[in-house]
Amino acid sequence: MRVKLMISTSIPPPSQPSAWALPQAQRAVTQAARGFHHHTSSTAGGLLRSDAAVRSARRRIWPVGITPFSNAVAVRNASFVRILPRLFLNFFRLPALLGGATIAGFTYIQYQAAQAGTYAMDILNRTKDTVTGVAGGFFGSAKDIADQTRRGWQNTTSEVELPEWMQKVLRIHEEIGEGKGNEGHGGPGGEPPKESRLGAAAIGGSAAAYGYDQSTEEDSRSNEEAARDDQMMVLTKKMIEIRSILQTVGQSSALTLPSIVVIGSQSSGKSSVLEAIVGHEFLPKGSNMVTRRPIELTLVNTPDAQAEYGEFPALGLGKITDFSSIQRTLTELNLAVPDSECVTDDPIQLTISSPHVPDLTLIDLPGYIQVVGHDQPSELKQKISDLCDKYIQPPNVILAISAADVDLANSTALRASRRVDPRGERTIGVVTKMDLVDAPRGASILNDKKYPLRLGYVGVVSRVPPQTTGLFKKGSGSISAAISKNENAFFSAHPIEYGPEAGLSVGTTTLRKKLMHVLEQTMAASLQSTSDAIKQELEEATYEFKVQYNDRPLSAESYLAESLDAFKHSFKEFTEHFGRPQVREMLKEELAQRVLDLLAARYWNKPVPDLSPAPPEPDSLADLPNADPESLYWHRKLDASTSALTKLGVGRVATSVVANAIQAHIDRLIAQSTFASHPFARQAITEAASGILNERYYSTSDQVENCIKPYKFEIDMEDGEWSKGRENVAGVLKNELQACEAAVKNVEDTVGGRRKLRDVMTFVDRARKGDVVVEGDGASGAGGFSSALLQKGREAVFLRDRASILRMRLAALKSKQCASMKNKYYCPEIFLDVVATKLTSTAVLFLNVELLSEFNYNFPRELDIRLGRGLGKDEVERFAREDPKIKAHLEVIRRKELLELVLSKMDGLRALEVEGKSRRPSPPDRKKEQGRGGWSLF
Repeated sequence: MRVKLMISTSIPPPSQPSAWALPQAQRAVTQAARGFHHHTSSTAGGLLRSDAAVRSARRRIWPVGITPFSNAVAVRNASFVRILPRLFLNFFRLPALLGGATIAGFTYIQYQAAQAGTYAMDILNRTKDTVTGVAGGFFGSAKDIADQTRRGWQNTTSEVELPEWMQKVLRIHEEIGEGKGNEGHGGPGGEPPKESRLGAAAIGGSAAAYGYDQSTEEDSRSNEEAARDDQMMVLTKKMIEIRSILQTVGQSSALTLPSIVVIGSQSSGKSSVLEAIVGHEFLPKGSNMVTRRPIELTLVNTPDAQAEYGEFPALGLGKITDFSSIQRTLTELNLAVPDSECVTDDPIQLTISSPHVPDLTLIDLPGYIQVVGHDQPSELKQKISDLCDKYIQPPNVILAISAADVDLANSTALRASRRVDPRGERTIGVVTKMDLVDAPRGASILNDKKYPLRLGYVGVVSRVPPQTTGLFKKGSGSISAAISKNENAFFSAHPIEYGPEAGLSVGTTTLRKKLMHVLEQTMAASLQSTSDAIKQELEEATYEFKVQYNDRPLSAESYLAESLDAFKHSFKEFTEHFGRPQVREMLKEELAQRVLDLLAARYWNKPVPDLSPAPPEPDSLADLPNADPESLYWHRKLDASTSALTKLGVGRVATSVVANAIQAHIDRLIAQSTFASHPFARQAITEAASGILNERYYSTSDQVENCIKPYKFEIDMEDGEWSKGRENVAGVLKNELQACEAAVKNVEDTVGGRRKLRDVMTFVDRARKGDVVVEGDGASGAGGFSSALLQKGREAVFLRDRASILRMRLAALKSKQCASMKNKYYCPEIFLDVVATKLTSTAVLFLNVELLSEFNYNFPRELDIRLGRGLGKDEVERFAREDPKIKAHLEVIRRKELLELVLSKMDGLRALEVEGKSRRPSPPDRKKEQGRGGWSLF
């Protein structure tokens, strides 16, 4: 929008100047020039102030004597064209002042927030490039605003032509901003414009508050160095993978790659250094000796992962994202070692995966002690020393931790490392607690020549600052940023002793880089010997696989599948031979036994409970053939027996008989299969069978009970059924007679012969007839026989009487009286057998449909669920290893495959080495590279 303002003045026109007009105009021009100079000086803020620029601008003001305002109509344009250049000019005059003030305010706010807690710091520290990205984003946003404004201004100037004076003013400030001003300010050989001290102080203060590295963000490495560093990172990660594989192979000390072993006294800050490298507090803490076992710590860099987690491979606890839980687990595993031993060489394996950790393999050991406590074993000091000596042997790298407030001559870690590494070629000295000594003293420790180490010393202040334990501190938050901030603040405060010119290695970040390079170098140096050892182990495994197992491939999955298929095949054969006829035979045999029990209880029983005279029988079974056909006694006895048979719960009995038979057959199949040596599979198969049978039990028994309900009220039979029953029951009674005779023979053998048993039986008969009076029922013996012998005599008499009755009933069954079913009351054995046959035939129909067929259909599918798809990889592996022979076979195959995998990975490392050599510079430059320290795999 443009607004024209009409201004009328009383100044005479230039053609007729008055006596006072010229001095008045000169004074106005002078005041305008002074006002412009004052405006330029005040808005520059000291950063872009340039006297030459001011003088150049002053020369561009209208010359004295020219008064264009005289008697002229003035037109003022209030538009974007006029306003934007002024804003743009002010923005470029005040960048440092405004930026410094803003950052200083932001720093103050951050400092106040840090006093309440570091929760917000934890969130900022997890962003990319920590808080530098936030500050960089702030300035980037300001730059984006300026760029957008500049683009708008350019679009405006492309459409509207600026006045000449404005173009000149903008060119002046553009030249000043780009360092292209007048002589001595950016021309060839000139100096760059000086920065504002206020802005620099604000930026530096904010950087120190956030732990920024005040160096530029540009990568100063050459392309060759960057490529070589990237290649080293890839090599380190691959070699750690190889190391993990070799740990699973085991059985040979040659199949191990180097690790970094951390040693130091209990008060040297050993745990703080490890936690600073990881970025979390996770190691056991306590006033007493807490670290009692070696902790084999593997750090895995996962750049694409969002979460940090730890794993205990030997415990199978899964991924643990809460590092306080990791700390508790480590504490419990260490305190599990009894106080009588205090330390053990059984290691704890822990893997931590995070995008913020380097690829390293570290071993934390119990700290050296000087004095043994009263509750500790006297040999504890020597046990710790022996344990550390076991791990610091070649080719492991030694990380000797020493405190700055303790003389290196008294460092237990350095003394131990010099025993196994006298030349100091694989020892890194770490001096902790650098803030406890003055800077000159600390610098002299790091420059120590009395105990030289080829890998040098690194000074750190690795303890967590007190402010990180504020009100809002997260339990598992990262402590890397807080430690880095604390170290930067301390070492930056002493630039003479710890600055770049001093040539000292300080800071946890420097220690991380050194550990990565040293571990890679050491691993690369040992790869050749390890490769030879792996080839030898592979040859032995291949020979064993060929000789013992005839190169027969085998896996846990294939072994389980083969075993399951074989078991299913045997089950199929069982189903073909166990059907309705077999079920009928089993059920008929069971009901025949129930018939015998009823006959014995209601017809045959003549028990001999004691030696008293037997009571008289009103109706003897021997009188049954001559009894009255209408005798209510014998009618009621048979009806009661029939009712007891039909109401004894045939459905439950029949279902139980068939289910028990099926379960017994399954158990026999298991015993004859390969599953016999696998407790887990045996239990799974048994539970699968019992589960199906139990599920079908109640419904089947109810169906059977309902179908036999008519027989509880009326039973019809035909002559053919009576004839078959007569023949069948005769065979049952013969078997029962043989069983009684065999039992009598067994009693004879027990008492010592037939004659002795006959004498005892004679005495019992006399006592039951009343011929002999026995006091106390022969509890203490009678007639010269002991109480036990008298008990055997009563048992023999009972069996003799039962055999006599059976012979009598067999004779009755063969008589003409029992040939017709009209005489059923004279032949109760035949009638009850026919009823049992009818019950069996009816029950079998429903047993076959409701139980047997359902079981045969569902059992193989249940096996697939429990032993096929339902098993995980670990469960299948555990199943296969339950058999010692299969376990040995699988271990040989697995060992062979792992060794082949390791060799293939080593071939990949060789390929990387060749690629690295091809990328290296020409020979003259290579000498320079070697001067800075090169690396090689073999």
